[in-house]
Amino acid sequence: MSALPAPSRTGVRIAGDKYQWLIAWQGCLTVLHDAEVLPSNPVLSVGVEQDGVGNLDDVVLYRAVPPHTYAQVKYAVDSSTPVNSDYLLAPSPTGGPSILKKIAGTWRQLTAEDTVVDLALITNRAPDPGDPLIGLRDARTGLLMPKAGLLGPGSARGIARRMWAKAAGLTEKDLLELLDCLRIDTSRDLTHLRELVQYQMIAAGLRHDQGAIDAGADWVACQVRDGHRILTGQMIRAGVQALNLRAGPARAVLSIATLKPDPMAAEADYALDWIDRFEGATAYAKRRPEAPATWAQLQDQIEDVRTHLPAGTTAVAVTGSVRQAPAFLLGSVFRMVTGADLAVLQRGELWSTDGAFDTALPPLQNVHALGQGLDLAVAVGVAVDPTEDVLAFLRAQQTPVADLLVLRPPVGVKDNAVPDQATANALAVGIRDAVRRASRTAPRVHLFLAGPMALAVMLGHRWNRVRPTTVYEDVATEEFYEPAFTIEA
Repeated sequence: MSALPAPSRTGVRIAGDKYQWLIAWQGCLTVLHDAEVLPSNPVLSVGVEQDGVGNLDDVVLYRAVPPHTYAQVKYAVDSSTPVNSDYLLAPSPTGGPSILKKIAGTWRQLTAEDTVVDLALITNRAPDPGDPLIGLRDARTGLLMPKAGLLGPGSARGIARRMWAKAAGLTEKDLLELLDCLRIDTSRDLTHLRELVQYQMIAAGLRHDQGAIDAGADWVACQVRDGHRILTGQMIRAGVQALNLRAGPARAVLSIATLKPDPMAAEADYALDWIDRFEGATAYAKRRPEAPATWAQLQDQIEDVRTHLPAGTTAVAVTGSVRQAPAFLLGSVFRMVTGADLAVLQRGELWSTDGAFDTALPPLQNVHALGQGLDLAVAVGVAVDPTEDVLAFLRAQQTPVADLLVLRPPVGVKDNAVPDQATANALAVGIRDAVRRASRTAPRVHLFLAGPMALAVMLGHRWNRVRPTTVYEDVATEEFYEPAFTIEA
């Protein structure tokens, strides 16, 4: 691929504007989502280049009660200027105040009457990990505190604090108060931002294709061009109707991450972060809780997630990264008999447990006799065939099972065996019905899964009138598997 020419100043300005409109459209999606899901302190309107709020005026989220969010948006065409002390403390190109000094002035203005605020610097620039303060940024919150306030005045951190305070025109005490409410939202590149917007459009019940994302950002640009500085819920809903963006119900957002950070965690109605509680240095290697964390603790917390979502929630968008057993458990927590509808983004498409299908899809079946007890073992092989590994595990562990029932999609085991939502729902019903019939006289089912995460959610969602079930996770050890969760079906 040939290199692109350097963008012109006009091109840079247009790209920066589009970046800002997309962030403002995120705020509009929050307004729509909150109006449907009814969190305790909803966002009611969005300010764009709002008058009277100083330097943090690019995008403002006005909530029912403070803190409101005041954001400055900074776009860069390349990675030559990371976010560090030099970037934040340098005078503007025309010799004016630095970014930090402008933010400090706005903070003083907004908090003059002891008003609580939420401030954000949003940029596609990367943080400088070697900076004595920026390097302390908590990736979960975007805040430099509490670490920025630790260590004495002679440390590199203490020297940086004094330098920042002087440049901002603040005392060190005031600087730390500012840093308590200033989120440094870095590395929000365009691809990452569009992914976030896609999830938020799903949560708001809107179309989430690339054309719909662009239409929303362009709508914001038109409002700003026409002189509208405050975008109210009524205006946003009218815009959605005019753009024909409505696609389904608004959904509460539930983030569960065990493998890698979830970009939607900060936007979720509830987020469960177990990344640091799973062993393994990479997402691929994270397969089991690391002591003292246990599967039982994770089960308790997943079973408790319903209590953390807005009251009356029935439609839920699930984001994050989990393996088969936690996905199945989550589906069982929001079982069909409860009236819940779970949706997962799978291969860029929304797979919903309420998705329509014609008839159940019976799986291919093979039975392997073991004669080790009265229970039934079930292996569901979609992406890979787990038969040999499961048989070896059951024999080595002397698991008290009479038979191993292996279930596969009608087209066989392959990556695209379950191509869409309708097939997944139909196959989930077919698998459940097959297990129901096979386990009628078994005291317990031992379940092993190998397939798409969304299918595991759908299967757990429909796991009723089945014998009590132990779900196993592939832990990639000599034993292959270990029991993760027990579900009373």
